[in-house]
Amino acid sequence: MLLLILASVVNMHFGGLDRSYIVHVPPGAATSRPVIINFHGGGSNAEAQQKYTQMDSLADREHFIVVYPNGTGRGKFLVWNAGTCCGAAPAKRVDDVGFIRAVIADLGKRVAIDRSRIFATGLSNGAMMSYRMAAEAPDLVAAIAPVSGSMVLVDFHPTLPVPVMHFHSVDDPRALYNGGLGPPFPMTLTRVFHPPVEQQLAKWIAHNGCPSTPTIEKRLAGGGNTATKLVYAPCKSGAPVVLWKMSGSGHVWPGKDAIPAARLLGKPTHLIDANEEIWTFFKGVAPRVH
Repeated sequence: MLLLILASVVNMHFGGLDRSYIVHVPPGAATSRPVIINFHGGGSNAEAQQKYTQMDSLADREHFIVVYPNGTGRGKFLVWNAGTCCGAAPAKRVDDVGFIRAVIADLGKRVAIDRSRIFATGLSNGAMMSYRMAAEAPDLVAAIAPVSGSMVLVDFHPTLPVPVMHFHSVDDPRALYNGGLGPPFPMTLTRVFHPPVEQQLAKWIAHNGCPSTPTIEKRLAGGGNTATKLVYAPCKSGAPVVLWKMSGSGHVWPGKDAIPAARLLGKPTHLIDANEEIWTFFKGVAPRVH
């Protein structure tokens, strides 16, 4: 077994395409560790997602592995086939679910991983991709935490319950919280229809056997932003659904500073740290039994 040290870029061939992923392995003993798959947004890439979300420092502290896979497209402007979104990936029927299965299989040959604790998160189109993984590969992922992107699957038939923690601002200017046709992608005429967040989340609430009315666990406010934690639990399946419903902030990763595209994405928020919330949630879910 080849031990990967800190961050490495791994190239591979899958589905007739040259694909790649970045993996960050915490220093220390080569024990089996949990894995978080962190999907970039549409028009972005693994390296940009790694820099923006800054999940590596948390991984070092909490001893989990982070995988940042690359979608497909031109240059560094890559997308995922998350269902009806985004870009050319759905039109070309890129098998991104199969690719992620291949990534985990490849990673398992290189470093010791805990296959019962593989999780997925992502931003925007990457959030949508984490939903697709939960719906179509629930045997692989033990829980998901989508950020600023609703589920865009035409068919919803997951075979297992999956815990979900969703982050979204009602003032998101791109992935519209209440649904509708979003603004064009920068420098294009391409627009994406976004299903309402709560409408799509209700599918998981019903599938997981959770109460339809949530418990308000936390309310935060400051700096013109709010963040409310809505918990749909207890659930018959034991797989809770949590919604961090925010306002004042935009199409962002909570807890991180604004990036150069901030004028298109809206204001950041520091009321909560998505990385910390995600890891606390993932730690609390039951391992996936194989």
